Amino acid sequence: MSLFARLFQPAYRAAAATFTTAPPPRTPLILRQSTFRRPIQTSTRWRPSLPKRPFHTSPSHRAYRRQAFNYQNFRTAQSLFSRWAARPTFYRDVGVITAGTGGVYVYNLEAVPVSGRRRFRIIPYSVEAWQGAQMYAQVMQEYQGKLMSPSSKEHKMVERVMERLVPHSGLEGEEWEVHVINDPMKNAFVIPGGKVFVFRGILDVAQGEDGLAAVLGHEIAHNVAHHAAERMSQSLPVFLLIGVLQAIGIDAGIGSTLLNLAFTLPGSRKQEEEADYIGLMMMSESCYDPKAAMGLWGRMEQEEKGAPPQFLSTHPSSHNRLEKIQGWLPRAEEKAEGSGCGRIGGYGEWDPPAPMRRQLANREQASDFREQMGLLKG
Repeated sequence: MSLFARLFQPAYRAAAATFTTAPPPRTPLILRQSTFRRPIQTSTRWRPSLPKRPFHTSPSHRAYRRQAFNYQNFRTAQSLFSRWAARPTFYRDVGVITAGTGGVYVYNLEAVPVSGRRRFRIIPYSVEAWQGAQMYAQVMQEYQGKLMSPSSKEHKMVERVMERLVPHSGLEGEEWEVHVINDPMKNAFVIPGGKVFVFRGILDVAQGEDGLAAVLGHEIAHNVAHHAAERMSQSLPVFLLIGVLQAIGIDAGIGSTLLNLAFTLPGSRKQEEEADYIGLMMMSESCYDPKAAMGLWGRMEQEEKGAPPQFLSTHPSSHNRLEKIQGWLPRAEEKAEGSGCGRIGGYGEWDPPAPMRRQLANREQASDFREQMGLLKG
């Protein structure tokens, strides 16, 4: 026998035995039982079938309740802080972070035009302009079918007021556009970039061009002070604080509410108060009666019955606005006298300075036509 046959002979015999030997008898499947568990007992009793739970529903257990404080997150943050505090470079790290944060804050401080208030602004004006362009497209799409014709008396009145306010705003380089929306809503706003939107309902509250100048002066003042860029800049540290509060276990919703009450809403009311002041000075320099602002906010106070308390609102109450404006009236009258407006005797009565008289002389015929149509008071 060859060497090759000797090596493979055992394997050959095992394979042959496998194919020639009959397999042992198998127990029928229905009689097979496990030696480790009892057989399943069947019953002929009828059992109702339970409805299957839908895919999107949760199993029946105790309802989840949102926790105001997450102790596990707090313990994790405490452990991380303890390890950081144990490092020999802890105080150096704290000093570097504090100095860096303070340096960024001080470097981005600036004075607001007209009011002189110091504020933090890190968002560039180009971002504010880009956001204004996006907002303008959205508003135009929303109110495209409600825009009043440029030949309407409401549109022309808004244009006349804007022609006198813009030269005293410092924003003559903006591409100003006026849009009057045929809607009873009592509102008006100016989007960054010079896009003016006035709802027809606010004209009834304004009751004339002097009252409308108070409204538009306030809205233009938001652009003069670049309040949109300031709000975006303030949102960055607020988001950072919300993240810190959530890391130490406080619910993000509760933290956001607390920071909103402590920082966001007071800052918004401060901006509104500042816009009232800048707008009042602007309308006075434009030879509008600053006392018309008192009448405007007095009527707005009647309109806002049932409004939430001031500390829950983004705007100061009209009552507080009246008190502030009354205190600013002497300064506004000085501005009017410095602009050569002459004696301001009432709504729409004004004596324009020499440069403005020359400008109005070129439109004498159009002005006479408006007076004949009853569009101007005086």
